[in-house]
Amino acid sequence: MTAAVPAVGSQAPDFVARNQHGESLRLSDFRDRRDVVLVFYPYAFSGVCTSELTALRDRPDLAAAAEILAVSCDPMYTLRAYADASGLEFGLLTDFWPHGAIASQYGVFDADRGCAARGTFVIDQAGVIRWSIVKGIAEARDPNDYARALAELRPGLG
Repeated sequence: MTAAVPAVGSQAPDFVARNQHGESLRLSDFRDRRDVVLVFYPYAFSGVCTSELTALRDRPDLAAAAEILAVSCDPMYTLRAYADASGLEFGLLTDFWPHGAIASQYGVFDADRGCAARGTFVIDQAGVIRWSIVKGIAEARDPNDYARALAELRPGLG
C-alpha cells in the first residue's frame, strides 16, 4: 500500500537501495554531509524520463549543490545500461524489489502501472523534506525548480 506523499517539513523516509553499479546506498548516509534531490521517474529509456534526466546531467550547478539520486522500479542492470547510454553519472537507484517499496514510502508508486510517478523531493542535510512536487506520468518537471529550492536552502551558494 502506498503511503501519502510526505509533507514539506517532515522527515524524509529512509531507505537502502542499490545504484547502477550494484553499490548499496542509504539515504541517511547523506545526513550532515549533503542536501539531496530525490527524483522518482517511471521508466529508463523512455522519452520524457530521458529528457528529464539528461537535463539534470547537463546542470552541473545542481550536482555541485546537492546529491542527485534518481529512483525507478527498473532492475539494476537496466539502470547500468541506461546510465552508460545516456551519460548519467549520478546515482540511479533501483526500486525493483520489493517492487516499488521506496516509491510507496514517498506516496508516488502507481500500482496500476507498476512504476513510480514523477515525484521530486529536495531533502536538506538534516533529512527534512524542504520542497517537493508530484506530477503525472507524462508531465515533465523543470530542473530550474530544483535549483530555486536548493538556493533557498543555501542562499550563499546561489
